[in-house]
Amino acid sequence: QVQLVESGGGLVQAGGSLRLSCAASGSFSSFNTMGWYRQAPGKQRDLVATITSGGSTNYADSVKGRFTISRDNARNHLQMDSLKPEDTAVYYCYLRIPYGTYWGQGTQVTVSS
Repeated sequence: QVQLVESGGGLVQAGGSLRLSCAASGSFSSFNTMGWYRQAPGKQRDLVATITSGGSTNYADSVKGRFTISRDNARNHLQMDSLKPEDTAVYYCYLRIPYGTYWGQGTQVTVSS
């Protein structure tokens, strides 16, 4: 059973920083991709950033230059700098493996103006 546990969400003023972390436990392929999606109220869930087991990264255009994703084996971190009110959303960690995708429970990030 694969489980993802997120931490690090909260309330921050515009221009501030937050760091999200996600720890994966259980048995799964070493060839995988971890990352984050986010969902604002009334909107679809959108990709934020991903990182493969080989270290390749991908970012949504809206966060490039402000967010940085990193990983250490089965744990990944999303450093979010220069936060904007439009970054407010529930952030979901995910793990994609050859035979499935797993999601965390979500963590709220609120950026006040």
